[in-house]
Amino acid sequence: MRFVIVTGMSGAGKSTAMKMMEDMGFFCIDNLPIPLLDKLVDFTTNFQTQMQKIAIGIDARSGEELNKVQDMLEILRQKDVRYEILFLDAEDNVLVKRYKETRRNHPLAPGERVDKGIGKERERLAYLKKEADFIIDTSRLLTRELKGELERIFIGDEDYKNLFVTILSFGFKYGIPADSDIVMDVRFLPNPYYVEELRPKTGNDVEIQQFVMQYPDAKEFLDKLESLIEFLIPRYISEGKNQLVIAIGCTGGKHRSVTLANELYKRLDGNKEYGLKIEHRDIGKDALRGK
Repeated sequence: MRFVIVTGMSGAGKSTAMKMMEDMGFFCIDNLPIPLLDKLVDFTTNFQTQMQKIAIGIDARSGEELNKVQDMLEILRQKDVRYEILFLDAEDNVLVKRYKETRRNHPLAPGERVDKGIGKERERLAYLKKEADFIIDTSRLLTRELKGELERIFIGDEDYKNLFVTILSFGFKYGIPADSDIVMDVRFLPNPYYVEELRPKTGNDVEIQQFVMQYPDAKEFLDKLESLIEFLIPRYISEGKNQLVIAIGCTGGKHRSVTLANELYKRLDGNKEYGLKIEHRDIGKDALRGK
């Protein structure tokens, strides 16, 4: 039997994750009273049931009972019950934005500011996050990307390392992305913008890619950056980091940065130690501004 406790911050996507797990064949129970946790395990263990995969949702709605979760998990360990904890998280500013969009009150701060409830919730869930086997930060994940991460864990049964890497191209003239962890400036490379026939194209076009990658400095830059990332990622995983944003910038975020971000993505794609996605933040902004 596979027994998974699904928990995390309100607004981080726990309900969505539970629905996805149900589609994967899990018998899902959301907001189960914590004192009933070991009773459910006893039932599925002692009686013949068809429930071979069970997902239990536990979160801030449990109220004061949440304080009992540590004792309850100890009881499960004493009964030699193998369980896994999936923790859904997101950055505070993202959670606040999601609450504003849905116009909901936070369960721990009804009628008060959402950020006050988020602070209380982080304190109450700190133990579960520390004990979690899998932590997924949904701050920048699309629904299909969350589904892909869950499938890696619960269908592919891969050795999941909790880190999700975003490669982000951007233009310096539009500002450095506020959520960047590593910022690389590739304005040292020749700019296709000054070649008239190349100006309308982007780093997703072959012509731009050939122009940028013809220079030895471009390949050497990628070699050194790839080496740096290979050095850093195991250490970030060991530290418990959940999100890594590698931002690559040029002047307008349309040619050089897009090309090199794409090339870096190709080099890192397929690594099973972390999730990977690519975004081109500013690729279409010049066209919108009529430039």
